Amino acid sequence: MTESHAAIQGDDALTEADRLGLYRVLLSRRDVRGQFLPDPIADAVLARILVAAHHAPSVGFMQPWSFILVRSPEVRTRIKQAFTQANDEAAALFKGDSQATYRSLKLEGILESPVNICVTCDRDRAGPVVLGRTHIPTMDLYSTVCAVENLWLAARAEGLGLGWVSIISEPALKDILGLPDNVAWARSAISSPSRNWKPKAGANAWI
Repeated sequence: MTESHAAIQGDDALTEADRLGLYRVLLSRRDVRGQFLPDPIADAVLARILVAAHHAPSVGFMQPWSFILVRSPEVRTRIKQAFTQANDEAAALFKGDSQATYRSLKLEGILESPVNICVTCDRDRAGPVVLGRTHIPTMDLYSTVCAVENLWLAARAEGLGLGWVSIISEPALKDILGLPDNVAWARSAISSPSRNWKPKAGANAWI
């Protein structure tokens, strides 16, 4: 932990401004999928966001997560192609007006954002027996979801938009990124949203 991180942690007492700021971040977080700006994200900002993600709680302190930064346009293009195939398959599951509505939604920002983040969960990292995971083996996955939430909230605090991309074949993404079979994953696109971006959460029943 650096001195700056220790200073941020401080003692247990939060000021009124701290509390209001925390609740503002929690209540204003949104899943941003479009209207990303192509501007690069400073390494210092990415580092702060990743430090926040690493400070997520984990059962048995297993910390099974890793974070892969995907900047390569070629790799992101392959990921976008895998998304497009999965999205067409998903659209076919809906009928009539629901399918038309689904196809009208912007569900990713893989190429528009300057960087994608793949959050992985190494299910073998902590060994076969982990405190707190003896009877619910999926607690490593739940712990990793906590890291994703920290990542999301920290991005919001930095004025960045983040969208969780879940419409993609798991084998396809593992092949593209060279992930081993024992690793689960979640992936996100992150960038500054445009100034005229508005949250779509209340616009329809899908989000």
